[in-house]
Amino acid sequence: MKPPLLSVLLAALATSVALAAAPGAPTFPALKSADIPRNTQSGPAAPGGGRAQPPVPVDAKLPTLWLIGDSTVRNGTAGDGTNMGQWGWGAPLVAYFDAKKINVVNRAFGGTSSRSFYNSNWKRMVDLIQKGDFVVMQFGANDNGGAAGKGALPGVGDNTAMNAAETVHSFGWYLQQYVAETRAKGATPIICSLTPRKGWTTDGHFVRANTTHAAWAGQVAKATTTPFVDLYELIARKDESLGRDQVDQLYVPSPTEKLHTGWDGAVNSLKALKDNPLAPFLSERGQAVAAVDTTQPAPPPAKVAEPVAK
Repeated sequence: MKPPLLSVLLAALATSVALAAAPGAPTFPALKSADIPRNTQSGPAAPGGGRAQPPVPVDAKLPTLWLIGDSTVRNGTAGDGTNMGQWGWGAPLVAYFDAKKINVVNRAFGGTSSRSFYNSNWKRMVDLIQKGDFVVMQFGANDNGGAAGKGALPGVGDNTAMNAAETVHSFGWYLQQYVAETRAKGATPIICSLTPRKGWTTDGHFVRANTTHAAWAGQVAKATTTPFVDLYELIARKDESLGRDQVDQLYVPSPTEKLHTGWDGAVNSLKALKDNPLAPFLSERGQAVAAVDTTQPAPPPAKVAEPVAK
């Protein structure tokens, strides 16, 4: 059975958290940031010591797994934890793939929306995509604000609005462009829902406000028959199993941060697609991660601590 994709992405969203291993799978030491090749997250510094250049595939003979998105995928200019100790899941994800079989190139950029990335960053990388490559995309955290801001319009429709001379489209429209242009290159697109913002109900459940961008990403995936990884639900379930106190330590700075994690929260999964197109490229660590199926009912959350009697 091919390892489902969602679990590997989950494995790339929480290093300090013990992940369930597949039956009979070997165990591995805790993943450290030093285990991740820097050239997967950023290129060399610009001449004269300027900002680091975007990363590129190391071995042109191998297929490439491209990651695109916002700061939850690659945090900071270099994606190396120097931005307040925050990490995106696109760094630890590298360890779950075999560098002798596939390149991993994290082109995500903090602060971008589906619209702003498409209009700028995507234009500078789409011609680098080759037949046989993969493009994993995750947007939504910065997609509010509509035409007057930097985000896309709500929904998945063909409606438009103007921002000066720019025609602004819906969130779904931009995702569809990534999918279509990726396929035009002979590559395979994979859509992820955005990662959730931390929030809790009084009975210990993780707040699921996933009726907008997370839901729209799923709708586009279904409409375009694109593999879909429901990171939103996956992370909500994992955080529920840990409980509020432990989860607070994963977000940096704790406890006020609600979106960005430190290294210990950056490692959580790509392993719940029934037919995982990336299965042949997993490393031994990736193959060892147990499957996760978010289509099944969620387990009960960690027990909420009883108030101390006075």
